[in-house]
Amino acid sequence: MPVDPFAELLRQLRREAERSQDEQADAINTVSGRATVTRREVSRYENGENVPTNHTLGHIAVACGVPVESILREAKAARARRRRRGDREGEDPDDMKRRTLLGGAIVGATAAAEPWGRLAYALNKGARIDPESASVLIDHAAGLHLDELSESARSLQNRVESHLDAITAALPRAGEHERALTIAAGETAALAGWVAWDLGEHDKAAAYYRVTSECAKEAGHPPLRALALGYASYGATSPAGALEMLSQAAQDVRGHGNATAAAWALGRYAEEAAQAGDGAGAHRALEKARFAYDFANHTSEQAWVRFVTPYRMDSLALSVYGELKSQELTVTADSAVDRLGGELPDSGVVVLGDLASALLRGGDVDRGVYVARQFAAATASKPNTMGRQRAQGIAGWLPDTERELADHLRAFAS
Repeated sequence: MPVDPFAELLRQLRREAERSQDEQADAINTVSGRATVTRREVSRYENGENVPTNHTLGHIAVACGVPVESILREAKAARARRRRRGDREGEDPDDMKRRTLLGGAIVGATAAAEPWGRLAYALNKGARIDPESASVLIDHAAGLHLDELSESARSLQNRVESHLDAITAALPRAGEHERALTIAAGETAALAGWVAWDLGEHDKAAAYYRVTSECAKEAGHPPLRALALGYASYGATSPAGALEMLSQAAQDVRGHGNATAAAWALGRYAEEAAQAGDGAGAHRALEKARFAYDFANHTSEQAWVRFVTPYRMDSLALSVYGELKSQELTVTADSAVDRLGGELPDSGVVVLGDLASALLRGGDVDRGVYVARQFAAATASKPNTMGRQRAQGIAGWLPDTERELADHLRAFAS
């Protein structure tokens, strides 16, 4: 029996996107926001056993970067063929013509071997996508930043890169949504870089950050560059390099609607300045960060600053004061403990790590050990690079009676 032309078209779209059937299912689910399509279902579509619903076809079109109307037209023809009897003679010439036209619209995903390369390629293109599809892609990009608060890098990486592929495929047809989708693509690329860095894939992370900055330039949206610089600063090869990045990031988020991002950039600058031994610069930057945060609302500004909770601001201050051995350390630690109470914040690994270190450095050993145990539990549920960086220092401050905990933290850090 001849291969159904629509099934072959779906197979061609997937191959043009350089995806396996598992990856195609992930890409479709990323667009829909629900895990409803499996590799087996993709196989059934490509073997002609089933024609996807129009709803699913819309998600396939967005994931592969082709016009929804064209793929729906092809599906309609496929369903008509399935209803007809005696269609064994071969393919209708009109079917071949439609497939050729649709095949000519396929772009983007074959441009490079990696998601950041495909995104860079797509920035130079232009076309149309419907408002609903654009909204789905933009909202899901924001949702991934929220998921990062509670998920590990390993569990998140595939979904982030799949979504970056989906937006990249849609960008050549963005039309009036081009700027918004470019910003969403940059935010997703930055998150992909952060996840890659957390997994030790530093070259990959740098590539994602570069293309995030390209998106910022293309969209005329400086806060997006600030996001890339803020993430990249954690992996800077020197304190001077980190300070330069964070100084630019702080400049990029000046203005209305960016108060939380400004507080983060300035707080990070203070942290790096303290580590570089610039006490005066660190204190100035920290005061500016706190002032900016007075005007911030981390729950209603960019999704990527949602982690900058009051707990995280406490954590930045504790990191600065601990590094400088400032007299404010004990008072700030007391305040942080009171604010934290019995609740573990979303950014718990970093917050608890800085708090445990501050309490132990300040001589409050009992509370320091207690929080260190909370920190150890948090690292077990969400292991990450920033937690490992803090674990080694905490282990060194623990009393001799807590050798087991210290050994556990050193093992985690190694």
